[in-house]
Amino acid sequence: MDALELFAHPVRLRIVHAMAGQRVVTTAQLAELISDVSKATVYRQVSVLADAGVLEIDGEERIRGAVERRYRLRRDRAFVDTSAMAGLSPDDQRRVFTAAIATLLAEFSAYVGRDGADPVADAVGYRQHALWLTPEELDELIAGLRAAILPVIRNAATPDRRRYLLSPIHFPLET
Repeated sequence: MDALELFAHPVRLRIVHAMAGQRVVTTAQLAELISDVSKATVYRQVSVLADAGVLEIDGEERIRGAVERRYRLRRDRAFVDTSAMAGLSPDDQRRVFTAAIATLLAEFSAYVGRDGADPVADAVGYRQHALWLTPEELDELIAGLRAAILPVIRNAATPDRRRYLLSPIHFPLET
């Protein structure tokens, strides 16, 4: 399975999101983190990601006769590279974008469905801005976003940190 097919699946993307921050978790713990998805689906998709080398086994433990594996994310394998994206047809681009938006919607729905969700206190944002940019200004904007994101993208999960989903999306609205 190529990277595009692998990550054009909302549950697999949610598993990758849940594994961020150098987390080491079992499939059962992932099923708790993504509780709006059936356990069978989480187990099946963890297996797909492990077979593809996106998740690696960090350890095993025998619990009541069954082997429970702990997994960690291989960040170096958890993306679709630019060359793969460049070869996509318009229909493939729509399919990938639909998977990304479906994942975003599922993550947001799970968030607002939790007891105690407080979008104001949690600084939730979902604004959209139409911008007029030259190609150079777009490059500068993207570089600025990368400069802001890269220093924190590999932060480890700690008790004082909450996991946030950041989804910068940009595309031209007119030719």
